Amino acid sequence: MMHEIRSELLPLLRVHWRLVLLVLLGVLGPLILVAHVTDEIFREGGYAWDQAILAWYAAHRTPALTSAARDLAVIGGVGVLPVITLVLALLLAHYRSRAHAWFLVLAVAGATVINVLAKVAFQRPRPDQLVSVLVEPGYSFPSGHTMANAAFGIALGLVFWKGRWGWPVTLLGWAWAILIGVSRNYLGVHYPTDVMVGFLSSVAWVVGLYLVVRRRWTVLAAPEAPANPHHMTSPEGNAAVNQPR
Repeated sequence: MMHEIRSELLPLLRVHWRLVLLVLLGVLGPLILVAHVTDEIFREGGYAWDQAILAWYAAHRTPALTSAARDLAVIGGVGVLPVITLVLALLLAHYRSRAHAWFLVLAVAGATVINVLAKVAFQRPRPDQLVSVLVEPGYSFPSGHTMANAAFGIALGLVFWKGRWGWPVTLLGWAWAILIGVSRNYLGVHYPTDVMVGFLSSVAWVVGLYLVVRRRWTVLAAPEAPANPHHMTSPEGNAAVNQPR
């Protein structure tokens, strides 16, 4: 029996090992870590280093760093990030496909909705205002800035992964998400575990979304086609490129 199962699974794993690895590292792994950290916070009392890291940031603040962190809060916040997302989505719809555009929008919007529901469910108070630079409303867990910006960066990486800009865009997207998360801890408006869970949740959400929609919108998983000026100027060609598949 075991021999038959092994003989059936091994060929599948050889062909689909990248997909299996993506499911394990991109969805299941982050969800397991999120469940563990959440259980530790709300059932076991949390981590001592959560407050210690905030105290370290508070002791090393400078006017220049604080100004930069405030700017990041604005750029990655609800007033600016949705506009950036929509502008990039329109550009993707025009130059790549509507599937890429919709994927970016769904990734960021879905992460935002998940964050709101999680905050209402857990209702974790924000850190002590004595160690914070800003006073922000709402609950702390998980970090909304981190979730939205991580979803934004990871989604862009997946959009461009099959093309020549795959690695640069992916690295920039992850770096942006981490920078936003660090800035939230620096400002003292979120615990490090808020940022950690927000980041991991967005990884699981965006990768899971990608695995689902790529079956319908196969252009998401297809390699980037070489530039063809005749095709790009053809009305029929533009219609074919812009249709989600």
